[in-house]
Amino acid sequence: MKFCKTYQEYMQGQENKLPEVGFKKLKKILKKCRRDFQSGNDINNLAVHDPRTCPDHCPVCDGSFFPSLLNEMSDVVGFFNQKAQKLLEYHLASGFRKYMLLFKGKPQGNHVALIQEGKDLVTYALINAIAIRKILKKYDKIHYSTQGQAFKSQAQSMHIGILQSPWLCELMAFHINLRQSNIKSRKRPALFEGCSLTMNDEKPTLTCELFDSVKVDIDLTCSICLDTVFDPVALTCGHIFCYMCACSAASVTIVDGIKAAEPKEKCPLCREANVYRGAVHLDELSILISRSCREYWEQRIQTEKVERVRQAKQHWEEQCRLFMGI
Repeated sequence: MKFCKTYQEYMQGQENKLPEVGFKKLKKILKKCRRDFQSGNDINNLAVHDPRTCPDHCPVCDGSFFPSLLNEMSDVVGFFNQKAQKLLEYHLASGFRKYMLLFKGKPQGNHVALIQEGKDLVTYALINAIAIRKILKKYDKIHYSTQGQAFKSQAQSMHIGILQSPWLCELMAFHINLRQSNIKSRKRPALFEGCSLTMNDEKPTLTCELFDSVKVDIDLTCSICLDTVFDPVALTCGHIFCYMCACSAASVTIVDGIKAAEPKEKCPLCREANVYRGAVHLDELSILISRSCREYWEQRIQTEKVERVRQAKQHWEEQCRLFMGI
């Protein structure tokens, strides 16, 4: 079965209308672009361009294809992030906060329904990632160009790449955590087996496979300290670091917090500015790594404790000196 049909059947099978990539519509736009440009060449007897390609500034692609895809990608990612954030917020809440979320009506159904909702969100994210990848590949094939890949890079810089989303990483960790809890309690796992935490040379990687055509690998090594991420945080560019390492890179102390970083501060990897204020703390990932690497986690707790005390002491000494005018 062709992916276009598989994708349409999946989206039509959802109970509620969800944001989606107009796969069929976008393919029609590409065909129209090729047909219109080829007929224009025939009329004017031009042989400058290959009739299978569109020009650098094509009114069909620039005016219809890319703007439509950009809006659809933005809607898909926005919907996914919002749903995943609410689901994980409820799952991690406890005590009075959990009752408040119940009162507000954020969660839908019981615990089993929450698990299923998490699974559905991961599936939704990955199948839409495949759809976006395939339509851009189709664009480059039809036009014999690399503009589709250039658009993909542009979308990533705008933070609307769904595989970039920190909430996808959190949902993957959420599934593994629940699966491990079910095994320990001798209950049958109610989750799909696509997500796993693998160790290569004692370096963990979060992996998810679906539909035999996409594989997501998230490296859990902090590129600053070159160790497994501890108390992980994802910047808006999608890169993951230890919280303390990220604070250091942003030139802020842990007392001030990472969101106190100046907009000019850049990601250590991609050098993109203004990525700290929208950072997401990856709580589910913290739980997963702490369970999977217990000895390492305990060592880091002790190391971090010493550093946090040192920074807190230095901060309050500076505040006292400022207050006293010394």
